[in-house]
Amino acid sequence: MDKKELRKIIKDRKRQYSSRQLEELSLSVLSRLDSNPHLQNAQTILMYYSLPDEVDTHHYIDQLVSRGKRVILPVVLDDTNMELREYTGVQDLKEGAYHILEPKGKIYPEEKYPEIELAVIPGMSFDMKGNRLGRGKGYYDRFLAQIPHTYKIGICFDFQKITEEGLLPVTPTDICMDEII
Repeated sequence: MDKKELRKIIKDRKRQYSSRQLEELSLSVLSRLDSNPHLQNAQTILMYYSLPDEVDTHHYIDQLVSRGKRVILPVVLDDTNMELREYTGVQDLKEGAYHILEPKGKIYPEEKYPEIELAVIPGMSFDMKGNRLGRGKGYYDRFLAQIPHTYKIGICFDFQKITEEGLLPVTPTDICMDEII
């Protein structure tokens, strides 16, 4: 099975759930993330502002900021690149590429990338070895290659995980996660 076929299967699985059900499932995933020692100990965290079919991170990001964590979000620049910006609150968001809400505040400079202790990364699917299937544009793989020191946690709903060995196709440019929640 190729990546395109697997994305279709996962999209079909997602359609079986209402937005309310996905919201409830999100709480379970975020509870597991919240108890993770890497998250508890990190001060600077790369997160993502979720799309409707992803683990809902909107309120959780605000909780992290209220606890004194620095949250960095990606901003899509063009067909291949993204930059990082610090999240300061929902009032600082605007709709960007792919209808993703993105911060419009100051750019998080590249020289500060070593300060990012944890990256929480969404995926269409993950396997048990930490391999990730994204949406097919390669944004995260290209970006994560720039922060190899950062601990990477992939998050998705349990029904998106692939438990069968070798089912998720992997290419040399794919960046593996350190842990899947």
